[in-house]
Amino acid sequence: MAIEKTLVYDLTLDELVESVTSLGGEPYRARQLWQGIYGQLSMDPDQIHTLPAELRLSLKNIFRFVSLQETASVHSEDGATEKVLYRLDAGPSIEAVLMRYERRRTACISTQAGCAMGCVFCATGQMGFQRNLTAGQIVEQVLHLARRLKEDADRLTNIVVMGMGEPFHNFDATLRAIDILNDPDGFNFGARRFTISTVGLVPMIERFTRLNSQVNLAISLHAATDALRESLLPVNRRYPLNVLMAACREYVERTKRRITFEWALIEGVNDTPGQAEALADWVRGMNCHVNLIPLNPTRGYHRLASRDENVSRFQALLEAYGISTTVRVRRGIEIQAGCGQLATEGSA
Repeated sequence: MAIEKTLVYDLTLDELVESVTSLGGEPYRARQLWQGIYGQLSMDPDQIHTLPAELRLSLKNIFRFVSLQETASVHSEDGATEKVLYRLDAGPSIEAVLMRYERRRTACISTQAGCAMGCVFCATGQMGFQRNLTAGQIVEQVLHLARRLKEDADRLTNIVVMGMGEPFHNFDATLRAIDILNDPDGFNFGARRFTISTVGLVPMIERFTRLNSQVNLAISLHAATDALRESLLPVNRRYPLNVLMAACREYVERTKRRITFEWALIEGVNDTPGQAEALADWVRGMNCHVNLIPLNPTRGYHRLASRDENVSRFQALLEAYGISTTVRVRRGIEIQAGCGQLATEGSA
């Protein structure tokens, strides 16, 4: 019976040292492997020539270096956005997106296959929950996209944990993946260049607050009254706005960091002056930023993105109260770049 191999990206440096020494290697050999994986972006021990041939063979016998199989890749018409579909060992698919901006290179990565949150306008929510990813599978998405950029002598500048799944529903694996990628002797990706987005799992926001992390936090808000938010995000029935916003204020006050609120603008639903006023009432005086995003259409939700004039009106109302806002340019609409769309709409 074959022994199941460990995914190497699931391990911290200390755990890797322990594994390598158990094979008879010196601790510095583990650090060479770590630097090869995360510094040089090697995906096979044979590419790390500082390691002895015998140790490379032993490493391949106990570790897997690939768990995600790329099955599809599509580019936007302007070439700036690329969406990649991966199949996991057990069968379900996940997605990651690489976005090339003028001065930024952003990876949007997944933490789950499917999602249990059931947000009605989200293609991933329409899939339902399938499974959590391990920390290593989260890390592997980043390394895969980083290798793509390396081919063009380029590199990632930002990582947003906003792909498929609810990151705080897979809290430990998500934070472990960030810690691995943050390690200064490896991938060395600064904490402030990560952003985690949650629909509002209040106990996990409180837990994250206690970590006093430098990682950025974003809340997928989308509505400023309980009745509307419950119709869009069922999680609001468990954690209504007064509970959620209290946790957000506590986060800002304790960490002294700015929080971002994500708002997918849906024509005639949440782009009204009334919703803008209600949102302003919740966030006024808070160190926050509101990111307005015209809706990405999905097959399972037939509403449309807000018209430009309604987007401008909504933004102007918020800014009149001194609330920082931006309108995020929609990217990859023609390649179904909204979370979960490639996996659910038959592009694989």
